[in-house]
Amino acid sequence: MLGLKLPTDPRWVNIVEKNIQEILTDHAYCEQKAASTAISLIIGFPEKSELVKEMTALAREEMGHFNMVHDKILKRGWVLGRERKDEYVIQLMKFFPKGGSRDTHLVHKLLYAALIEARSCERFRLLSEEIDDEELSEFYRNLMVSEANHYTMFLKFARKYGNKTEVDKKWDDLLEYEAQLMRDLGKKETMHG
Repeated sequence: MLGLKLPTDPRWVNIVEKNIQEILTDHAYCEQKAASTAISLIIGFPEKSELVKEMTALAREEMGHFNMVHDKILKRGWVLGRERKDEYVIQLMKFFPKGGSRDTHLVHKLLYAALIEARSCERFRLLSEEIDDEELSEFYRNLMVSEANHYTMFLKFARKYGNKTEVDKKWDDLLEYEAQLMRDLGKKETMHG
């Protein structure tokens, strides 16, 4: 369903289980960045009323998820750690060339967001099925549904604001590029990389 070309190695869950505090901190910041992305789309493209409406709801939802992850951290007697660089996102954002029209820029931002949400959804599914921590298993099962909805929403908007054939080609190329990234990344106690 997600279209990812390279699934996460299930052994990634073993890394997560040895580093629960790290993954929760990374996850919290991923939720905060997702809210920031929604807000930046509102600021950058205020004339796209349907997008603004959906991004407003998304920003609220993502901050709610941030709060839920933060509560998990506090419940375990920890505090939110400092933000880490997200090597996955840094490398992913190098795919599309800089410049181009405003509409092209929007489509690229939407495709990046769709892919990040798709990978998050895939990782949440894996955690929900494989992690021994029952509380976190249920937590990630519930979040997985939201991430799938976000992925499809971003892809729908990319196809709406761009030429569908071109968008689908860019999407497929981006998926191939992301699979190459995941061959080198995907082995750390981070949500994506």
